[in-house]
Amino acid sequence: MNMPVESSFPALLEALTSHSRALLTAPPGSGKTTRVPLFLMEHLEGTILMLEPRRLAARSAARYMAAQLGESAGQRVGYRVRLESRVSRETRVEIITEGILTRRLIADPELTGVSCIIFDEFHERSLQADTGLALCLEAQQALRPDLKILVMSATLDSDHISELLAPCPVVRA
Repeated sequence: MNMPVESSFPALLEALTSHSRALLTAPPGSGKTTRVPLFLMEHLEGTILMLEPRRLAARSAARYMAAQLGESAGQRVGYRVRLESRVSRETRVEIITEGILTRRLIADPELTGVSCIIFDEFHERSLQADTGLALCLEAQQALRPDLKILVMSATLDSDHISELLAPCPVVRA
């Protein structure tokens, strides 16, 4: 089943390849959460981390994406939330919550093995998500210029956020 966000995939890949940062805006229900990570998994090396603000959303998204691949959570798509984890050596897309990202950045500021970090539902702003984004931008500038950062939202003021993340193309679906 094709989702509306899929029309933006070529522009999204170009933005991440040429700028290492992108802001994706698309209406609710267009497939941002479940289609974008699977698309990027096919086109990028390494692990893709996707930040979800809520534990239930992280578990549900991982299970749904894994089912789309005919797998269970913990194979190519997994998740880490407080007190629960479903990941393996095979995991390429890891859905995590805000606290997990902060702890991971403190333990490994270079984010070894990670190719892309996706901030999903960024309009649900929080201190932890903003701190996580700031730390990822710092890691990208100081340690990992190859690290890709994608911010996704349905209702965000995209022009303002793209200025804060400059250089950062806005991709609209």
